[in-house]
Amino acid sequence: MRKFNITVNGTTYEVDVEEIGGVSTAAPAYQAPVAAPAAAAAPAPEARKAAPAATPAGASTIDAPMPGTIVSVKVNVGDTVKSGDLVAVLEAMKMENEIFSNVDGKVVAVNAAAGASVNTGDAIVSIG
Repeated sequence: MRKFNITVNGTTYEVDVEEIGGVSTAAPAYQAPVAAPAAAAAPAPEARKAAPAATPAGASTIDAPMPGTIVSVKVNVGDTVKSGDLVAVLEAMKMENEIFSNVDGKVVAVNAAAGASVNTGDAIVSIG
């Protein structure tokens, strides 16, 4: 018999453990874990940033309401959009948020691409 102290939820218990199967008491019945060889660490992928595109004078911008990642952009340069049309999908806090146009007009610039990280207030689409 071997005695061990075991702590469970802050309470320490003394337990007796019976050795069976002819295990020697001179050596522990377990082996300490061996550290795995250090693998060559792959470089961390860089977070993609929104491509800074110039907003034409007089154009309105549809901005990101919160920080996140652009899942998809639903419009292209030259498309005509109306107020309330879906222009992009933004993922934030593991939820997809639809971004709608708040003006009528023609898309003059797409300021963010799918996979780009955006901050609050970053332009996603410019409408003129």
